[in-house]
Amino acid sequence: MSTANAPRALNTPESRPPEPPSPPSEHWWQRMQRGELPPPPVSRLLGARIGRVDLAAGELDVTYEARPEFANPAGGVQGGMLGAMLDDLTAGLVDATLSPGQAPATVSLNLSYLRPARLAPLEGHARLLRRGREVCHVSGELLQDGKLVATAVAVCSIVQLRAG
Repeated sequence: MSTANAPRALNTPESRPPEPPSPPSEHWWQRMQRGELPPPPVSRLLGARIGRVDLAAGELDVTYEARPEFANPAGGVQGGMLGAMLDDLTAGLVDATLSPGQAPATVSLNLSYLRPARLAPLEGHARLLRRGREVCHVSGELLQDGKLVATAVAVCSIVQLRAG
């Protein structure tokens, strides 16, 4: 008698479903900082380069490259692109504080435009105002040539990612 068609015993390695992958022991942001993972596509689009991270102080500095594709009809940076930079900056700071399996979701982003931005590098500075278990408040600003161009106050929710 062939054993190929014989019933399998219960609870053997062959009869059990595969184990789900174990969650990473470290959040992706730290791995990105070490160069093990690439930055998110939106950060690459915005030309983001992380300059300084100080989690103890709750601060993040990022330089953004305003590319010609970001120009408005007047030749400056379109406001929506500045908003995208500020969203990337503020949510990025929250992301840096999270545990594996968590992600930030921007709930509110209040923008103020103070002066036109040229198609040139912008310096972004974010500061964590309050870090709760489920909600974070963050301020962000973009400067060009040392002058304030735009500011933001963001509220980010911390969401638990589902496996799979």
